[in-house]
Amino acid sequence: MKYSFDSRVRYSEIGEDRHLTLNGIINYFQDCSTFHSESLGVGMDFLSKKKQAWVLSAWQIVVERYPELCENIKVSTWAYDFKHFLGSRNFTMEDAEENLLAYANTYWTLLDMESGRPVSIDERQIQAYGKEERLNMEYAPRKIKKPDTCKEYPSFTVRPHHLDTNHHVNNGQYILMAQEYLPRDFKVRQMRAEYKNQAKLGDQMIPRMHEEQGIYTVVLDSPAGDTYAIVELK
Repeated sequence: MKYSFDSRVRYSEIGEDRHLTLNGIINYFQDCSTFHSESLGVGMDFLSKKKQAWVLSAWQIVVERYPELCENIKVSTWAYDFKHFLGSRNFTMEDAEENLLAYANTYWTLLDMESGRPVSIDERQIQAYGKEERLNMEYAPRKIKKPDTCKEYPSFTVRPHHLDTNHHVNNGQYILMAQEYLPRDFKVRQMRAEYKNQAKLGDQMIPRMHEEQGIYTVVLDSPAGDTYAIVELK
């Protein structure tokens, strides 16, 4: 089942150029998936009772055009595949003339929040979401190769504003962190992210960045060398 909602780009969502930011697009997509789940009765309360949560494993977002302040937009999402503990979901953002502004592919893992291990998706959720046709787009691999050489930047600590209701760093926050190491005038046209470990309050992150042919790869590691996320921006 496809879910959509209409909105208007707000001042609080734009950057210095008066256009919606990449983080704004991510937030719209995240909100759309939440609204979708809640509308089907398989949202946060349903999952909380089962001590489960959907955790994002990977993003691929392509931006054709960043909408302007006060522009009317339509955001849509739908599931297209379920396998064991993995779910796949597409997103689109359109303007008032139904032109694609941005679109995305995502992979999600259903976790038992007590054990931290993946669990099989129950039939109720599969039936509720259904399976729609996969979006016609160029699909990038789920995994991102970790660069052999990187420039290391000063570490920082995970703060309360980085967290979401699952008590770990929200997936959109990793993208904001990665963008800190881009050139100021760099405009992202495609973002890929692979999430490998969950960072929590007080954890230390060490950012490392590699640039090659205009593609920036930012690795967010722990002091022990475990990788929280790899973000590719081009």
